[in-house]
Amino acid sequence: MARLTVHKLDCVNYLGEGFEQVHLWLDELAKKYPVEMFEEKHRSFRHNKEGVEEVRKMWGDKAARAAELHIARDEFGEIPKTFRIGGKNES
Repeated sequence: MARLTVHKLDCVNYLGEGFEQVHLWLDELAKKYPVEMFEEKHRSFRHNKEGVEEVRKMWGDKAARAAELHIARDEFGEIPKTFRIGGKNES
């Protein structure tokens, strides 16, 4: 998982602004599901196409592109389709 500064830098380079609110929202559940206990399971909830669409509703199309950049970096270039029960994302 990339740090906030890396995600913001990606967005500045590609979109002209950092979109900090998007990155904080995408990773917000990491506080509830700490990596030490749950590995990267917090990603199951918002690191997918549904999460991108939620970002679009809240902040618009450019912010949705920022979400795609964030998720693609964290998911090794993939943007999973949706969250599936059982914790496995569907591509």
